[in-house]
Amino acid sequence: MKIMFIGDVVGSPGRDMVEEYLPKLKQKYQPTVTIINGENAAAGKGITEKIYRRFLECGAQAVTLGNHAWDKKEIFDFIDEAEYMVRPANFPEGTPGKGLTFIKTPKAEVAVINLQGRTFLTPNDDPFRKIDELIKVAKKRTPIVFLDFHAEATSEKQAMGWYVDGRLSVNVGTHTHVQTSDDRILPGGTAYITDVGMTGPYDGILGMEREAVMKRFLTNLPVRFEVPKSGRTQLSGVLVDVDEQTGKAKSVKRIQINDDHPFFS
Repeated sequence: MKIMFIGDVVGSPGRDMVEEYLPKLKQKYQPTVTIINGENAAAGKGITEKIYRRFLECGAQAVTLGNHAWDKKEIFDFIDEAEYMVRPANFPEGTPGKGLTFIKTPKAEVAVINLQGRTFLTPNDDPFRKIDELIKVAKKRTPIVFLDFHAEATSEKQAMGWYVDGRLSVNVGTHTHVQTSDDRILPGGTAYITDVGMTGPYDGILGMEREAVMKRFLTNLPVRFEVPKSGRTQLSGVLVDVDEQTGKAKSVKRIQINDDHPFFS
């Protein structure tokens, strides 16, 4: 079984890359399941129902979120009915939505979990204790368990990787928007990467207009960050081959599409 994950889609440039390249990637790699992180998909912060549904129409089976989940207020109108939208499971009890969903495939079910880190982010419930709880729930139905760990600190992401090694099939990191080159299969059989990277503007800074970000550093004054309306774009992702009987990862491959790494069919 192949699981493809597309990292942090940022604004309309990121959505355009999904529209253009997801069909090509699916044709090339033939993934069984495709998952997209969409927490930045609406103008760089949040997601709308229209965008969520469009991701599913483009071929995604699940959409994960993160710390910007609530930035578009309309999410409260549809998240409880969005069967394949997964927000961080360690948000406080009573938060709308869910942190775990199951995707049915001809080969096996895939459990998809979303968690958020606590270092340098808004404090939430302990993601390490929460993953223990959710693994037990997921393993009652399937050996194939996928985690999008949306976190800032590399150390926290690596700690999660080692903590779940052998208990999850895939543990990808999101949020920091720069693809790391540490994709590997840990000794217990869990595919891991610290950050998958982002899908959207290629010449901005973390998907935002670079002039505004540089001004923030130069002046230390509040600056409004916006997604560039034009310019070169990129897509970042990862492809993992998983044994559907054992749930162990067999291979992991980074995906990067931009002007310096063009797509070849």
